[in-house]
Amino acid sequence: MGDVKTCELPFCATRDDCAPVFSAEAYDPSLKRIKEVKLEEYRRRWVILFFYSSDFTFV
Repeated sequence: MGDVKTCELPFCATRDDCAPVFSAEAYDPSLKRIKEVKLEEYRRRWVILFFYSSDFTFV
């Protein structure tokens, strides 16, 4: 594991930290459309956030 002191600002997440409040657009396969997802809707539940910065780009 890396040392927390080597993390770069503005944010270095550690265990039990709360994620910043944010919303994002995401594809919902059950609705077959893009919808807004708010992190606040998952409060007090385990959530895994991941993204691929190169997906859906026209390269």
